[in-house]
Amino acid sequence: MRGSSATATASPPRPSRGVRVACDSLVALGNSTADGAVLFAKNSDRPADECQPLVLLPRSRHAPGSALRCQYLEIPQVEETARLIGSRPFWLWGFEHGLNEHGVAIGNHTVFTRDPLGSSGLTGMDLVRLGLERAATARRAAEVIRELVEEHGQGGSGYFDKDWPYHNSFLIADPREAYLLETSDRHWALRRVTDVASATNHLTIGRDWTELSAGAAAHARAGGWSNGGAGERLDFAAAFRDTSLAPPIISSGRHRRTCEILAATRGRITAGDLRGALRDHYDGPVHHPGHGLDDERYFSVCMHADPVGTTTASMVVRLTAGDDDLLRYWGSLGSPCTGVFLPYYIDGELPAAVGRGGELASADSPWWRFKELSTLVARDPERRGELVRASWDDFERSILAAAEPVEDEARRRRSAGDHRAAAELLTQLMADNVAAMLDHLEGLITRLG
Repeated sequence: MRGSSATATASPPRPSRGVRVACDSLVALGNSTADGAVLFAKNSDRPADECQPLVLLPRSRHAPGSALRCQYLEIPQVEETARLIGSRPFWLWGFEHGLNEHGVAIGNHTVFTRDPLGSSGLTGMDLVRLGLERAATARRAAEVIRELVEEHGQGGSGYFDKDWPYHNSFLIADPREAYLLETSDRHWALRRVTDVASATNHLTIGRDWTELSAGAAAHARAGGWSNGGAGERLDFAAAFRDTSLAPPIISSGRHRRTCEILAATRGRITAGDLRGALRDHYDGPVHHPGHGLDDERYFSVCMHADPVGTTTASMVVRLTAGDDDLLRYWGSLGSPCTGVFLPYYIDGELPAAVGRGGELASADSPWWRFKELSTLVARDPERRGELVRASWDDFERSILAAAEPVEDEARRRRSAGDHRAAAELLTQLMADNVAAMLDHLEGLITRLG
């Protein structure tokens, strides 16, 4: 039966070698963090050699009635789109995750359901970008995504080298609230987050949904996926989840692990805790290979499971409202366990370097240079992994400490109404940080090469 899981006496199903499925997001609302700010984190797990640079899009106005070309579909454009920072696989129009000027953060995740998908539709990455461009709150971003899903459907390949469309879930947050939105083609379930939450590569919303698409229950009954009557509350995950292609072992351990990490420090969660979560391999931030496909530890939060998934970009954001604080996007290029999170700011201009990189390796692309470092570490992961992690930890601490007085001055300038001066300070800080990061990166590559 399609969607059934293995029995207790059978060997667990092995993931298809053609499956590429990963990504994890975490969120902690202000009632669960150390300083009352909302924190959001996302690992983008993609093909190991797929470059994923950072992109900043300015706030823009568009002619009434104009059209917008997404990856595979043309849809109506809105009159104004928000300024945002996003992480974009080099060949895609959309983003894996991002943050906009209003403090809305979104990450998407592949999910497997019983509904078929076609070769044309909106991709999960399209929907992340559209939600960020069009919404000033998490609630509105969820509405934007589900309205687009209902109208246009999902579809089109999410991969550069193969024709494989997939369904998506989305974790969405702003400085006040957060939502988990899970979809199956044009159907969806929405759950409001009350304190902490994480999302991964399977449906998790059961009967605890806050809202449900109008036709979801009837569609599930018509497909024979739900035994409930017309008046019974639908278990969305039980009805729509499919485990025939991607067995539970791929995502069950990662989801349990992120829930454990959030629960362990709930009430005092920091951005550092979430950076650590994105680097997690069940036993720490250094990858120790050796687990087999039948061991859930093979599929860790920081993924090294190509071709199923490899972490290729990461984001941690601190969401606050008003001119008395800054929106911070800590971004890591490539694998976070061999990389560094630098602070980026929506108010400034990103250094051009972090946006470089395409299909082929290039010496001027920071993403590809971090890929080279990861390759060198993989030759002796025990020894080199410890060395590189310790080096980046020291560097990261120094960068974050040095950023504090500049951030304080930028906040003062913003509060005084001088947004241009604040942006100039933050732009220079990002440029200095990226230059220092690249020098440190090349030193590590030389040392290990």
